[in-house]
Amino acid sequence: MTTYNVGYIIGSLAKGSINRKLAKALVKLAPDKLNMSEISFADLPLYSYDYDADYPAVAETFKAAIKRSDAILIVTPEYNRSMPGGLKNALDWASRPYGTNAFKNKPTAVIGASPGSIGTAVAQQALRPVLGFLQAPQMNTVEAYIQMTPGLIDDDGNVSVPGTEQFLRDYMEAFHQHMARVLTVLPRDA
Repeated sequence: MTTYNVGYIIGSLAKGSINRKLAKALVKLAPDKLNMSEISFADLPLYSYDYDADYPAVAETFKAAIKRSDAILIVTPEYNRSMPGGLKNALDWASRPYGTNAFKNKPTAVIGASPGSIGTAVAQQALRPVLGFLQAPQMNTVEAYIQMTPGLIDDDGNVSVPGTEQFLRDYMEAFHQHMARVLTVLPRDA
């Protein structure tokens, strides 16, 4: 079976983000055939088409990391019933200038954690049409909206509830199967 390089983007810039904890757990629970690496957008300035003629090195580096990845996992919080502004800004950088969209044909999955019981459902629904416009084939099921309760995931990514651990393991296996299907139809260089 093929090994895939998966870039993951954490939608929060906070060092103590619960979504960073969730991402650590997902990396630990991912199938062995997935090489996981974080793609940070922390240093990107606010996007403007004024940059298109002279793209900043930090944006080129960000886009190159997405292009090197076989698939992208987005682990995001919910801010004011939507995706965080920094995440949207990163997606704009990745897709510009016109004709250089790094997300095109890139298998994607979205997951998130929140202290609230709807666990980022609205943020994920706001993110999906953007990924659709970017022509990024999305894993539409299994959907995952994680309510982060105290002690559910520690700073090292260990999950304390066996049922949640199994759910996250199954989620990553489903993502593995999704990327294998997509990349069979849309090869990496398509």
